[in-house]
Amino acid sequence: MSSGETTPIRIGNASGFYGDRFSAFQEMLTGGPLDVLTGDYLAELTMLILGRDRLKDPSLGYAKTFLKQLEAGLGEALDRGVKVVSNAGGLNPAGLAQAIQEVADKLGLHPKIAYVEGDDLLPRAKELDLGQPLTANAYLGAWGIAEALQAGADVVVTGRVTDASVIVGPAAAHHGWRRDQYDELAGAVVAGHVIECGCQATGGNYAFFHELRNLGRPGFPIAEIHADGSSVITKHDGTGGAVTIDTVKAQLLYEITGARYAGPDVTARMDSIELSEDGPDRIRISGVEGEPPSPTYKVSLNSIGGYRNEVSFVLTGLELEAKAELVKRQLEEGLRKKPAELKWSLVWTEQPNADTEEQASVLLKCTVKDPDPKVAGRAFTSVAVELALSSYPGFHVTAPPGDAAPYGVFTAGYVDAHEIEHVVVLPDGTRVAIEPSEDTQELQLADGGALPMPLPQLVAAGRPARSLTREVPLGRVAGARSGDKGGDANVGVWVRNETAWRWFAHTLTVELFQELLPETQGLAVTRHVFPKLWALNFVVGGLLGEGVASQARFDPQAKAVGEWLRSRYVDVPEVLL
Repeated sequence: MSSGETTPIRIGNASGFYGDRFSAFQEMLTGGPLDVLTGDYLAELTMLILGRDRLKDPSLGYAKTFLKQLEAGLGEALDRGVKVVSNAGGLNPAGLAQAIQEVADKLGLHPKIAYVEGDDLLPRAKELDLGQPLTANAYLGAWGIAEALQAGADVVVTGRVTDASVIVGPAAAHHGWRRDQYDELAGAVVAGHVIECGCQATGGNYAFFHELRNLGRPGFPIAEIHADGSSVITKHDGTGGAVTIDTVKAQLLYEITGARYAGPDVTARMDSIELSEDGPDRIRISGVEGEPPSPTYKVSLNSIGGYRNEVSFVLTGLELEAKAELVKRQLEEGLRKKPAELKWSLVWTEQPNADTEEQASVLLKCTVKDPDPKVAGRAFTSVAVELALSSYPGFHVTAPPGDAAPYGVFTAGYVDAHEIEHVVVLPDGTRVAIEPSEDTQELQLADGGALPMPLPQLVAAGRPARSLTREVPLGRVAGARSGDKGGDANVGVWVRNETAWRWFAHTLTVELFQELLPETQGLAVTRHVFPKLWALNFVVGGLLGEGVASQARFDPQAKAVGEWLRSRYVDVPEVLL
């Protein structure tokens, strides 16, 4: 890829997580023209999984699925001139690069392979005051990827880079951007953020899914990124799902934690984004403003927090609360040593006079955690088993009790950018150090701008008509998308026209948000306003405890918090319904 080109670069994504649709790689290669095919395999939980793989075998630590996909599609990619860029290297990008070379040799192919490393800080964790984690990986930026592509690489694999970097790097290499072209870089970050989660940009996990005609097998997304940083989000012709302003907006609001989306190369102003239609299944993103990056790099830290186990008791018929109290007392009194953490939760789905036994039952779940696998293991589950003939009538559990399993803890660390040794190893073996940006700024909070004028007071028969509202689920007028950021939850909520926005921006305050979602009460909730998107973003600190791997709550990644919010009833002006 040579610098200075002005034609847009067409970048497709074939994976949003480790375990995504295996066939997507081949479908994207053969479905239409592409310049680059990317794949995102690394979530916080994935890093823990790869860390445990590496403990068993030091030669592992990368996403094995990607290697199998490449084995099936590498020849096609080379024939079509499609570059492949992925973070599937995980904890061992050098090992993955070697494995790709072995696959290529077996197939008689000759790709130029490069890899990016330097994100793994585990050997220096103590020196950098990062504790004693199982994994410690800095979120690198896009310039190592760009360097590799400019050197002619056909395949570039990385370790932990920011999710958007696998898209930003090819765009920067193609257009020859300088490192201080912040608006252009921010535009590419936004495009990357939209497509890096795969089908979430084409109708997957979409609040208004019932409006889409062909959601059965959504196509994976494509970003056409122009030299000025603007982009068009689309998909291959003939594939399922849809690309609309709302499907793109939903993904824009996903896991951003505020109006400033900070990264190692640029800080993207998410409150500057403008969306417009550019034809069927084509949405243009423009107006994105960028600012200098932060002087520190975020570090993903994963540790083994201890051991976890659970038993789910089925309670059926009458006197369900009394049955629950009985088995709670019996189990806790029967434990020789109480685990460090013991929690009960009752899933109440019982219906009176039910036609089926399942509808006449509720689930009572007991979850324990402890540093000692024995305490959380048979010492706990054997007590539950022993109650089988001596507890409430109708006693049974959903599955045979088992051994305790280790659980992970995620924390975020921050390290000065100059402490990171970001290196790209080019196809000829040359090692090139990527220096951090010298132009930086501390991350500042931004609320996204002023609120709109409130919805005019409705009048009828010449008198104020304050009662012209109806109590309905918020989802009648608002969409939402939610997810995890470590132990925090991120909830993006938007409406679909300016009239609704003028009501919505003034109505859904932090106070009402916490009233509608009682689990958030007592936690720090921050609201950000996005007037150009008619959207609000809420960050709920600590809702997920120690992160997804700790399994701290019913929905450990907060994937459905937005849908819970949409199901809650609020007073909505009739004019909006």
